[in-house]
Amino acid sequence: MYQHIRRSTYHLAEGSEPWTEDYRALAFPEHWHADLLELHNHGRDEEKRQRTLPTRRLDGVLQTLAPDVIVRPRPRVPVEPGPEQRSPTAEDFWMYVPASATDPLPERSLRQFLDAWLRTLGPKGAGQDPVFRSLLLASSANLKRNLPEWKPVTGVELLTCPVTPGGTAAPVPRQFQLATDALARRVLSLDPYRFDGGELRFRAVPRGPRDQGAELMSQPLCRTVKRKEWWFSVVLNISLHTAPFDIRPRLHLHWGVRRWATHPRATTKRLSLPYGEATTVYLRPTIPWLPGAPATERYALARLRRERAADAFAWSENDTAGILRGLSLAGNFPDSEQLLAEPGSWIGEGQGVRAAVVHSTRMGKHEIGTGFMPNQRAQLTEWAEQALPKTVVRVPDLQRGRGKGIGAPGNRRPKPRTDEAKQTELLRETQARRANLAAQARVPGSAPHPGRLPLVEVRLLWQSPEVRKEAVAQFAQALGLDGDGGVSAAAITDRDFDEARPGAPVVLAWQTEELILRLRCLPLADGLGDQLVPHPAAKGKGAAISAAIVERRRALDSWLRADGADPGRPGLALVEIAHRSTFRPSTTDPKFAVRLGCADAGVLTQFVVTPSTDRQIDNADSIGHRTHSSWLDGLRQLGVRVLPQHTLGDDLPEGVQYAAVWMVKRRKDGPTRLPKHLPVAVLATPLPHTAGQAAVRGWDDAAGEWVPYPRFLLGLVKQAEIDPEACAEPDPQGAGSPSSAPRVTGRQWRTNLAQQRKETAAFLQRVLHSLRDRSTVLITHAQNSRLHWPWLQDGRIERDLIRTGHAPAGRLDDELRLVRVRGCGGRESAQWWGLADAGKPHGQPAGFWAQPVPVQGGASSGDRTFYSTTERPGTHAVSPALDRLATRVNAAGNLTSQAGTSAWNPTLLEIAVLGCHANDEPGVQALGKPDEAEALALAVHQLRQAPDYAAALSLPLPLHLAGLAQAYVLPMLAEGDESSAGETAGSTVAQDHRSATEDDADPDLMDAAGLTTEPEGGDDEG
Repeated sequence: MYQHIRRSTYHLAEGSEPWTEDYRALAFPEHWHADLLELHNHGRDEEKRQRTLPTRRLDGVLQTLAPDVIVRPRPRVPVEPGPEQRSPTAEDFWMYVPASATDPLPERSLRQFLDAWLRTLGPKGAGQDPVFRSLLLASSANLKRNLPEWKPVTGVELLTCPVTPGGTAAPVPRQFQLATDALARRVLSLDPYRFDGGELRFRAVPRGPRDQGAELMSQPLCRTVKRKEWWFSVVLNISLHTAPFDIRPRLHLHWGVRRWATHPRATTKRLSLPYGEATTVYLRPTIPWLPGAPATERYALARLRRERAADAFAWSENDTAGILRGLSLAGNFPDSEQLLAEPGSWIGEGQGVRAAVVHSTRMGKHEIGTGFMPNQRAQLTEWAEQALPKTVVRVPDLQRGRGKGIGAPGNRRPKPRTDEAKQTELLRETQARRANLAAQARVPGSAPHPGRLPLVEVRLLWQSPEVRKEAVAQFAQALGLDGDGGVSAAAITDRDFDEARPGAPVVLAWQTEELILRLRCLPLADGLGDQLVPHPAAKGKGAAISAAIVERRRALDSWLRADGADPGRPGLALVEIAHRSTFRPSTTDPKFAVRLGCADAGVLTQFVVTPSTDRQIDNADSIGHRTHSSWLDGLRQLGVRVLPQHTLGDDLPEGVQYAAVWMVKRRKDGPTRLPKHLPVAVLATPLPHTAGQAAVRGWDDAAGEWVPYPRFLLGLVKQAEIDPEACAEPDPQGAGSPSSAPRVTGRQWRTNLAQQRKETAAFLQRVLHSLRDRSTVLITHAQNSRLHWPWLQDGRIERDLIRTGHAPAGRLDDELRLVRVRGCGGRESAQWWGLADAGKPHGQPAGFWAQPVPVQGGASSGDRTFYSTTERPGTHAVSPALDRLATRVNAAGNLTSQAGTSAWNPTLLEIAVLGCHANDEPGVQALGKPDEAEALALAVHQLRQAPDYAAALSLPLPLHLAGLAQAYVLPMLAEGDESSAGETAGSTVAQDHRSATEDDADPDLMDAAGLTTEPEGGDDEG
């Protein structure tokens, strides 16, 4: 068994000299601002006038034309004072270039691209206005007379930084770019990475000022899979992060695969690009972009957009491509139609500009697999480690922490080996589900009535006979029921199923020792499961779709009430629906309208997809597996849950319960376009004298109490309100991009975010007050919640304190412990592998991991930060020694490779015990036995291994349940309530405006809880 795991993470060696570099720097020419802003606002109405210049395109072109230049964003006003305002910071600049680089931006080149940038300012069509052209010429002349000058900046420290009052590193903003860029340049200076059959030669990829890291990409590689050629590249991302209570920031290396679109669709003879979404294209010139400019080794990024009106493809004018096309390479710029018709001819080596279109899963299947398995990941990392400065070292390897083996809970799901044992375990599981379901069906507080079994009714809303038959069989199998529910005895025919109607369904019934079960089968008729049709009387696309959703919602509500659905008694329906890809545009997908209508009638929903030969899900095995899984997920919504039992004895408080907080973030695509947030909380309380049974409740904020999980889910539907324009079909000129959404200024965003944080603080205070009567571990998620609860940021936390709002941080209540988990979102969790003995491949061991030694300084991060890995599901049985790169000659004398096999790696989940009652806390002895942070962390690790799931969860069970609640929060406009219209602040725009004071300045990427073990992302698809 593996005893240690290694991470691709690096920091300054303890006691070493700082890592410094010399630069030349250029301050942003603020004297340009007034004249250029007048140019930009020419012809705009007063309410549409902008207060700042759009420099993103300018920054992007600078990164492309001047390969050695590092562009920093202009200073922004943070939402709240951050740690950098409590510590002295070095002067920042607009552009940096290594001191050793030759003339980074010749004056002639600078003048040319400034002219190109100026032409992109102003409203659309302003270039035809004589007044605008006059302003343009005057601005151009003014810029060229007042070009800024470079100044030397020596001894810039890249990994030495201030420390927060909580004892955590607080890098200054420029270090996130300068440190990663410096390491990337050192990697580029290495000899190529060699493998059997070839070598990798890397180039830099331009990174915008807010990308907060460096990226290197190899030349495209071609492999033959299934008799076709497929292209891909290897990607190395370098990012800077912090860790709780660690005074040294750390660099992460993250390896991935970027696959290139290679084969046009047979019917259209071109690549399939989705409407309303821009597709990224990587460009590589073989000559300088500008005469006199230095030759660039960097890729350039451009975006192709499919315009619905003309069904044509065009280069987006709102990014780097809009400027590059106007420069001297305009004649060699790829023709969009030719690129989409013959993508393979532009990939690889050749004359002129080379181009590669990023593959998207919407384009169809790509035969190159994603990611790297641990052994090859280790080999690539060892090669890149040669570039590390002498003062930068790898962090210590993790060792197994407390607990035996993988750190399994006491009621771990068994793994029977014989058929007899498997059958016995299946009987035990189904009996436990029935008993749990019976307990949920009893009236709260009532005792079981002798001779009177509780009754449970569920519904099957079907559309195809194949799914109906399989769903009935899988319902019986999931609950261990004998017989067919009376189909044979009552001679029920297919016609009876087809003619069933609300109030007169086909009812199948079973009776067991625990309860009576009835399955009400109804065809989802009258178009209730069909595509939404925009209401013809409504004005505007958004209002028309919104009206269609309201209409479908009411229809489902009435339809189910006619069948006896009772909102006061939560029920469950398994609903068959077509796959979302069949609904075009996506706003016509009826799934959420169906869920809302069912919820209004008191019915929880779980969906199963209609068989489709196009999606290759029409075989019986697939239907059976999907319907079985759907029934289990639906039963879990009803509260049929098994809580993992900790193995820590009295090292945890007696009767400890687990709470979780999740920020539901409404998506900006589809009918949930406008961003908004809603905090939710879930509480799992172990029931005494039971084997893992738990009462799962959700927080009803309106009532100020914890309610059963099914009632909690149904109650969330009342929170679903939004401006109907959110349902509008994407603008064909720019939909799918931030620029096409309702514009949110930085000031508006900061105001709205401040209000959302205030609301979140009040919510947290109410929840925490309700938990004072029992020992509780509150589990939070870093990437999901820290934007709205800033205390969770690495730059804010302090040991054993808590802060929910503007009041100063205070000590935890006696019954409360605070734990934060962090996953792979934003590459914050490092890539890793289990260390194998010499001569054997590195692997992926499951377990609970601890740091072996404390870090420098009095406070140690090692006694508060732990890590969790889980076993791979049986469906991902890939060899850890998979080699994606090598090509070998097989026994038949043919070239062969493993490039077509996808890799799969469990996430290294960070578990940080932010607050507990430890030995050094004043008065802790009066509370009883002091807390052990490692015991709390192990309990959270065990919560990922829920016995009623076939595979481990990506998150601890309570957090997982809280994340699932967002399925019931669909933004809709409440009748007669216009107050919610126009709310535009929230998580989806936060990536563009958030303050760099967050712990590692990476975007808030984690939008949902995973259903099973979360793999590390191995493929960058755009």
